[in-house]
Formats: sequence, C-alpha cells, structure tokens
Amino acid sequence: MSEEQNNPERGALERLLMAHLQEQRKVRRWGIFFKGLGFLWLFIILLAVLSYEGDDFASTGPHTALVELNGEIGGEEGMSADLLNGALNAAFDDKHTQAVVLRINSPGGSPVQAGQVYDEIRRLRAKNPKIPLYVVVDDICASGGYYIAAAADRIFVDKASLVGSIGVLMDGFGFTEGMKKLGVERRLLTAGENKGFLDPFSPVDVEQEAHAKAMLGEVHQQFIQVVRQGRGKRLKETPDMFSGLIWSGARSIELGLADALGSLDYVAREVVKAEDIVDFTPQEGLAERLARRIGSAMGQAMGPWAKDNVRVR
Repeated sequence: MSEEQNNPERGALERLLMAHLQEQRKVRRWGIFFKGLGFLWLFIILLAVLSYEGDDFASTGPHTALVELNGEIGGEEGMSADLLNGALNAAFDDKHTQAVVLRINSPGGSPVQAGQVYDEIRRLRAKNPKIPLYVVVDDICASGGYYIAAAADRIFVDKASLVGSIGVLMDGFGFTEGMKKLGVERRLLTAGENKGFLDPFSPVDVEQEAHAKAMLGEVHQQFIQVVRQGRGKRLKETPDMFSGLIWSGARSIELGLADALGSLDYVAREVVKAEDIVDFTPQEGLAERLARRIGSAMGQAMGPWAKDNVRVR
C-alpha cells in the first residue's frame, strides 16, 4: 500500500501545494513579461526623445537653414504644424542662420494646420527681421501648401512645378440609392436636429448642404485674404485665380504667385550667399507616429465628423 493511500489527506495537501506553486510560477512569468514590455516601451520613448534632440544642433558657421515640407499637411501620414513650427523656430534661433528656406512638395491638407504654420512664419519674420524666409517649390505647391508659401519673402519654382489650387473642398460619398437596392434601412438617432450633419447614409438635407457651402466659402475667403496679404502688389489677379485652378511654375511667375525660377542650391548660393545648407527638418519618432495613429483611430471610432473632412485643396 502506498504512502498516499495510507494518508490520503497528506496526498491531497501535497497536490494542492504543488498546484499553488505552479500558479505562482505562472503569475511570476507573466509579471516578468509585462515588466519587460514596460521597460521596452520606455526604451523606445527614450530613443525617440534622443533622436529628436539630435536633430536640434547648431552649425559652426554661416549657413542657409533648410526645413522641408513633404506630403500632406496634417492627417495620419502628413507633417503636423507642431513639428513644422518647431523646426522653423530652431532654424531661426540658430545664430549662424543667414536665411531659412522652406522647401515644399505638398498637395495641401488641413486648412487649420496650414494656417498655424502661416501665422508662425509671420511671427518669426517679425521677430527676426534680418533673417528672410524663402520658399523653394519642388514638384507641387498646391492649396494648403501654397497657403503656407504665401507667408514667404520670395517664392522660387521650377518652370514645370505645379502651383496654385486656391480653393477649399469637403468630400464624401452618398450611399442612399445603393442601400435601397440592397434593402438596407438606415436607423440614425440623434439629440440635436443637425447632429447627423451630411450623413452619407441619409438623403441630402438641403439646409445642411447650404450651411456646408457657406462654411467652405468662409474658409475660401480666408485663403484668398492670406494670398493677397502675402503676395501684395506682385499678384496679378485674374477671374480664375482663386477658382481652384493650378498652373505651371513658369505661368505662376507671370501671375505673381511666384517670384522666380530657382532650386535650393541656387537660392543658397546666389540669393542667400551661404552655400552651406543645414537641415532642420524634423524627423518624427516612433512614439509620435504611434500616438498620432492612436489619435486617428479614436477619431474614426467617434464618427466621420470627428475628423477634419475639410481640406484646402
């Protein structure tokens, strides 16, 4: 007869103790795992901070400070106003900066963030009157991109660059006819008669559509005023200048939307007279990208009108 059979209570106690020890080991392993995950996350954040600080350096002699705007302004994958304004401040604050060149290759984006960058450029120019800011256009400087460019002292383009698109749009889709064919019924409950503003699954409300057009017109007039203020007497207005059309770089010079032909190297060498170019363009770290993606996902979860559906394009 085994010892366990002779003393069943002791055997049960031993099994209970072993099960408890195994459970404690599991808890310990998971605790180590989550602690390791936490340390990894802190390490990533530290790397992001260090990489950002590494971009904020000073040069050893007179130079042309470069800040690049590539892609959409704002949005999930675009350049935010906060990053761009931070880079512009760093460029102006460097004691060896002779001029700042903002090189733009952008189709536009958020009118709010474009306006924030425009206002910051105007503030920095007033604060640093001896440091000019020039814009150099690569392939495209349209809509929100041109909104920002209008704040520059001078705008340089390539003859084949695309410039303009001074207009505002709000886009979306309507699914009502498709829903009818599929036999789908829309059930939308709101508190507030306009809370479902321009819902894509409901028929167009005439009053809501009129309100949206009036709002777009207001933003459009703000855009026009910015261009007139920035370009001044250089602007040769035509009936279609603010219609949303886009022009070649050569034609944009004739219209006064740009000043001259010129690349980054040309402006640094011939205009600024400081061939040494120091790049202050911000490099967005992993932590910032992750935070922006989380914010974007939360905005999408809250519904289409929690996002910025209005674009300067």
